Amino acid sequence: MTRFLQLFLLLAGTLPAASARAESAQVLKQNDFVGISFWIISIALVAATAFFFLETQRVSGKWKTSLTVSGLVTFVAATHYFYMRQVWIETHDTPTVYRYIDWLITVPLLITEFYLILRAIGKASAGIFWRLILATTVMLVFGYMGEAGYFGVWPSFILSMLAWIYVIYEIYAGETGKLVTSGAPAAVQGAFKAMRAIVVFGWAVYPVGYFLGYLTGRTPADSMATLNIVYNFADVINKIGFGVLIWNAAVSSTEADQAEQKA
Repeated sequence: MTRFLQLFLLLAGTLPAASARAESAQVLKQNDFVGISFWIISIALVAATAFFFLETQRVSGKWKTSLTVSGLVTFVAATHYFYMRQVWIETHDTPTVYRYIDWLITVPLLITEFYLILRAIGKASAGIFWRLILATTVMLVFGYMGEAGYFGVWPSFILSMLAWIYVIYEIYAGETGKLVTSGAPAAVQGAFKAMRAIVVFGWAVYPVGYFLGYLTGRTPADSMATLNIVYNFADVINKIGFGVLIWNAAVSSTEADQAEQKA
């Protein structure tokens, strides 16, 4: 058993505690598709965590941090999903607080993967890291303020969207986008482009869900099921899918380096 597997099992030891109350909670009903989605995704996130941690042993040293961060993202998300699924099954209420705590940790970690990729190929600056972190934090804070009722839903939506648009600009036309297109290996460029697409199209699911839930004139109760299903399946793409792209780039780059050394 590798030390990374041991670390995962140690961390995973917190999950039974997180789900202990679920055993005494209401039984998951076969027509509760929102609850079913919470269960499927929580277990998928645990499986992805184990995979990413184990695969760190397969890649070269410069990629280990990126792959470890991918595992941390899915682990943090899995832990919160155990709580979120319990809240939904017991109350049929949207677990807004748990979801945004999850996002406030995992989304900045995800966005730093762009910085980590550039660092792995020897092209990175501290400015990239801090600009991406600040923009995603602003995006999430205003999203939460709108959903939790601390700020107007429209102003929160607009400010959150502006921060998201800035992130898109940075990874396409800003310093981040320019660096990766200037001499990066093909596998890295491919993964980077796919990750950018997820930030545009995968992350678009969240403002769509916000719009459907809060800006269409429907009551929050009418929107809860739609909102949670949209958010849940978006997390599969934006957390597990994002990590798989990092893993593919790491493995491809490592294998290319090994082939070059043998030659």
